[in-house]
Amino acid sequence: MEKVIEAYTGVTTQGKKSRTPAKMDVWLTATGVVLALFMMGHMLFVSTILLGKDVMHAVTKAFELDFIFEGGIPAVVSFFVLAITIVFIIHAILGLRKFPTSYKTYIKIKEHAKMMKHNDTSMWMFQWISGLIMMFAAMIHLFIMFTQPQNIGPFGSAYRVVEDHMWLLYIVLLICVEIHGSVGLYRAAMKWGWFDGENPKATRAKMLKVKKLLSVVFLTLGVVTLLAYIKIGLENDIAPGQKYQPTNSSKFINN
Repeated sequence: MEKVIEAYTGVTTQGKKSRTPAKMDVWLTATGVVLALFMMGHMLFVSTILLGKDVMHAVTKAFELDFIFEGGIPAVVSFFVLAITIVFIIHAILGLRKFPTSYKTYIKIKEHAKMMKHNDTSMWMFQWISGLIMMFAAMIHLFIMFTQPQNIGPFGSAYRVVEDHMWLLYIVLLICVEIHGSVGLYRAAMKWGWFDGENPKATRAKMLKVKKLLSVVFLTLGVVTLLAYIKIGLENDIAPGQKYQPTNSSKFINN
């Protein structure tokens, strides 16, 4: 009965305001920070292809625990992907509370942002738009990574990008994820005052510069990395399931 009363009135039976929205905001921030940091690490991982196919192959095998189990266990990657997917779903569900619930609400927000001409408000609008796109696009990528962990590598990834035409999806994800993540970290820092110091206004200006730098760096790195995989896919006649063998061997290993 207490939950029913709280649901309709917004206050508890003791007449106090419900703390549930605040708790949800905390969890929204926590899951968002985890995902943003993961995506930075993920970008650094996939960009190892820029250091050479051998380097990317070695890093991939390390994630499969090749240093413990000979040949590695791709299922380890699936387990990690599942954990990230759960965090992603929780974040998405919590984020849905922030979405406009009707066209009328959307118009109000849009016109309000125009009148204010406030960068943070505009960035918030990109947050929910990019979040909506990622709810669909990111789940496709996560599903593929969960079900096909053995196809992660110089050749497997390049084949997926070129032959499976995933480059288009990855462009959309690159733009949405990298900007969504950097904006999310910036807004979280501003909302909770993590780095306010003695002059919050000056801190905001500095954090905005950091946010812009992160966006430029990771977007540029993402584009260059995607082009590298496209180049490998076009230059090599890669068969489905064909795995890259380091240059110290003259053979390819097939599934």
